[in-house]
Amino acid sequence: MFKFITRTSLAAALVVSGATLAYAANPEVGGAPMYENKNIVENAVNSKDHTTLVAAVKAAGLVETLQGDGPFTVFAPTNEAFAELPAGTVDTLLKPENKDQLTKILTCHVVAADAMSSAIEKMIKDDGGEHDVKTVGGCVLKAKEMDGKITLTDEKGNVAHVTIADVKQSNGVIHVIDKVLLPAG
Repeated sequence: MFKFITRTSLAAALVVSGATLAYAANPEVGGAPMYENKNIVENAVNSKDHTTLVAAVKAAGLVETLQGDGPFTVFAPTNEAFAELPAGTVDTLLKPENKDQLTKILTCHVVAADAMSSAIEKMIKDDGGEHDVKTVGGCVLKAKEMDGKITLTDEKGNVAHVTIADVKQSNGVIHVIDKVLLPAG
């Protein structure tokens, strides 16, 4: 009986630690678990820190695209990042008549690749400390590494820091950022 209890306890410990390891591999975002077998939209809707981004993606008609096969890398600004924009900007962008402008801004946060932070860091290093990241929206972001963290500078000179990296999705990866990236024009 002791051998049975020991084997059962060992098996249970392995199952629990296996589940913990699998869960720890993908960080929580906005208090919600992010599942590697769900797509970008399916995960983002559960993050309490990304309700503004989700509303914007819906208003721009990008839900179906970001549920697609990808791969996509999404630099996902938090609600706080959107709140830093001038007063009334988000409300104005969410209006139907501003859909094109909103789409341009949002697609400047999307890259048509599955770029984990280690790949971005390597590109930065290989390019001598700064790497141009071309987005789906036609923007060029400047990726750098500062104090072990990736930063992105948009075409207006705003600098976003990756605060949570490598959130794996079934169709790519999300990197949470602390600023909204804006196109030049």
